Amino acid sequence: MSEALPRVPILGVPVSAITLDDAVSAVEDWILARRRHYVCITGAHGVIECQTDRALRAIHERAGLVTPDGMPLVFMARRLGFPRTQRVYGPDLMRALTALSARKGYRQYYFGGATGLPERLAARLTEQFPGLPVAGTFSPPFRPTTPEEDEAVVARINAAKPDILWVGLSTPKQEYWMARHRDRLEVPVMVGVGAAFDFLAGTKRQAPVWMQRRGLEWAFRLGTEPRRLWRRYGRIVPEFTLRAAFQLLSAPSRPRRSF
Repeated sequence: MSEALPRVPILGVPVSAITLDDAVSAVEDWILARRRHYVCITGAHGVIECQTDRALRAIHERAGLVTPDGMPLVFMARRLGFPRTQRVYGPDLMRALTALSARKGYRQYYFGGATGLPERLAARLTEQFPGLPVAGTFSPPFRPTTPEEDEAVVARINAAKPDILWVGLSTPKQEYWMARHRDRLEVPVMVGVGAAFDFLAGTKRQAPVWMQRRGLEWAFRLGTEPRRLWRRYGRIVPEFTLRAAFQLLSAPSRPRRSF
């Protein structure tokens, strides 16, 4: 199904012009067909990183889905002729696929985060979604792994036989990790969800819904973690705004698509 889903180039990055239901349906199709794909949950941060990182852009081009994680990407997609596009936010996609997995028995594996975080996440989700099968958890070290360590991780995940591998690293680290491991892991679906591990485990607060809907989540996160995020958003917000405005002003008029 995902091959038929439209993509819209936003600053040169092919973003899937989809809804949450589209994403859930595509992932289930891959699970049933045992096809190996990875999903990039991409907002303005990922798009800006792709402007100077050709390898990262190529990773997005090869992804099964590149979901519009932030409202700025949704606004862009709609202005560029895809009015049905909705935000497919990492935590929302994780909740929807977790609910589906609890009903249908799809096995989950949680990879990433600080020591203890994936276990806490698994406990919270199995409490909220009774019957959810958890295949395993692993918190990688905060340093480059040796080839031997990497082989051990691959063997550990393959032995657990998950249907969905949730990757909770950070952008662009998680995108590189998924692309490098897709052909070595016997997993139909990998989804890079970053901070969703913290949000759903309850270790970090999410922005209020009204801020999320208005594209202001970055301001909330900056306010809660200013020392860690001020450099990131100080660069991303003005650069994305200027580049997006230029693309919209330069784009030819296109018919609006209902797909």
